[in-house]
Parts: sequence; structure tokens; C-alpha cells
Amino acid sequence: MEFRLKAAVFGSRAGPWLRLMRFDRPIGIALLLWPTWWGLWLAAGGLPSWKNLVIFTLGVVVMRAAGCVINDYADRHLDPHVERTRTRPIAAGEIRPGQAMALFFALLLIALALVLMTNRLTVLMAFMGALLAGTYPFFKRFTHFPQVVLGAAFGWSIPMAFAAEAGHVPALAWWLFAANLVWTVIYDTQYAMADRDDDLKVGVKSTAIAFGRLDVPIIGALMGLKLALLLLIGLKFLPDPMYFTAVALIFLHFQLQLWRIRERDPTACFQAFLSNHWIGLFLFAGIVGSFLKI
Repeated sequence: MEFRLKAAVFGSRAGPWLRLMRFDRPIGIALLLWPTWWGLWLAAGGLPSWKNLVIFTLGVVVMRAAGCVINDYADRHLDPHVERTRTRPIAAGEIRPGQAMALFFALLLIALALVLMTNRLTVLMAFMGALLAGTYPFFKRFTHFPQVVLGAAFGWSIPMAFAAEAGHVPALAWWLFAANLVWTVIYDTQYAMADRDDDLKVGVKSTAIAFGRLDVPIIGALMGLKLALLLLIGLKFLPDPMYFTAVALIFLHFQLQLWRIRERDPTACFQAFLSNHWIGLFLFAGIVGSFLKI
């Protein structure tokens, strides 16, 4: 039933547009949504306002779609030469580049309409977020560290959430932003490890290429840094057993990821990437649990 429903939706006339925005692959929404919710709950000290929760949740969906559109536009000359991406709507000729850019700007306008319902500081910060989302895909042309830019783009919702919910951006927001940036480099390097051969073929740069055979040890070190940042956040801002339980679960899950990618098998690396959804969920549960009064 689910398969037939997906086939009907993504095989319809709207299908290429939905696939361009990656609605057939919701993992990106989850990886962007968890940090946003971390920020909202921490900024509010518990359940945030329903207004901000709706605005930011919809904003995540819209901006992730916009990021996918501009990514495929930037890669329109590369994707046809890569097996995994040659069926993407622009690469396959289902959608023209000009049409894709029109959709990108329409999505930005929707995002702007959403953020205008917040406050002045959040609106001002949103322009930086849009700049990061719009330029990230082009960084892989001239730097081996586009994952750092992606981390900034995916984490920018954290200080924005504090700005909207608390009216200012405290030190906690930037500590959380840093932890999320490290996490993004971890999982996007796993993703890049799955694509390394194709990226080398078409000349695209990534941390997986830069790290070379040290990729797994470096990912392990980054996991250690991520955990250290989370522990510092807990000790300084959220000293609650529920939070530290979540950090312990993240530690265990990182060990599983390292085991999966140890042979650098592309399929295993991609599965490790997908499993990062659980990292976001564990930390969110720990944050929410810390504010529950039982």
C-alpha cells in the first residue's frame, strides 16, 4: 500500500518537482529539524510557543527543499555523469534549470513570509541563513571542506530559534551550534565516503577525499569532539540525568557507526549516514526529558 502510494505521488505530474525538493528522501528534513527543536526547547526552558514551533517546523521543510533545489541547479552539469544522480529531475531533463531557479526563489519567499511572523532579530539572522543555504553547493568546487559550510547552514536554525523564542542569542546557542556543526561534518563525511569514487571522477571536493585513508580515525576523533561539546553543554547548562543518558546513547551509537564504516563499503557508509536520525532523536529526548517535572 505504502509503495503504491509513493509510486502514485512521485510518478504524477508533480513528481519531478517533489523529487527535486527531495520529498522522497525525508532524512534531510530530520537532520535539519532535530537541531531546530533542540534550540527551541532549550531557549524556552521546556515546551516552546506553538507559534514558533509551527513557524520553525514549516521553515525547516521549506528551506531544506530550497537547499536541494539550488544543489541540483549547481550540479546540473555534473549529475548526468554520475550513476546515482543522473535520474535527478534537472539532470534527466524533466525540469529546466530556469524553472528550478524560479522554484528556489519561490521557496525563499515562503520562508521569508514565515520568518516575518517572528521578531526583528530573527528576521535579520534569516538573511544569513538564506546566504548559507544558497551558496553551500558551490563550495565543493574549490574547497575540500564544504561539509563545514553545510554544518553552518544546517545549524543556523539554532541561534535563530533562540532569537525567536528568547529574544536574544546566549552562549548556550553557540555551544549547541558548534556541537551541531561537528555532527554535520561527521555525517556528511559518511555520505561523501559513499560517493567518493564518483566525486573523484567528476572533480567534486569533499572531506572524504581530503581525509583519504585517515577518514575513519578522523571521524572517530570528530565524534569524540562532538561528545565533549555535549558533555560541556550538560555540565554548564543542563545538569540533568536524562540529558546525560542521551549523551551516553549517542556515544554507543557512534561506536556502531564506526563499526559500520570500518571497511569503507559505500553501502555501509550510506547506512551509517542515514542512522544519524537516531542521534538527533536521542539528544532531543534528553533535552525534553530534562525539563519534565514528574
